[in-house]
Amino acid sequence: MFGGLGNLAGLMKQAKSMQENMQKMQESLAEQRFEADAGAGMVRVVVNGKSELVDIKIDPKAASDTELLEDMIKAAVGAASRKAQDGVKAEVAKLTGGINLPGLTDLLGGGPG
Repeated sequence: MFGGLGNLAGLMKQAKSMQENMQKMQESLAEQRFEADAGAGMVRVVVNGKSELVDIKIDPKAASDTELLEDMIKAAVGAASRKAQDGVKAEVAKLTGGINLPGLTDLLGGGPG
């Protein structure tokens, strides 16, 4: 009669553990850094695991062509953000044992999964 309550308690414990692990993962991702460059290294950017830009370095030679510089910045930021998303997906896979949980990657800040 009360056998189902034991299962419910176990599920609640697992959910709480997963929630704690997700919180730790979010903190860890905010500290991780992903780097990319464009224009043969003329523009280098670093984003964190939430795809937030945390550093940018521009070779002074790149400033002579504003349009090209803009394109290199967009390319470098895009590449670094993709690396961050891949890092989030890898962390989510560790947390879930490879089970795909739609929306979990978005929840952790890694963009569309």
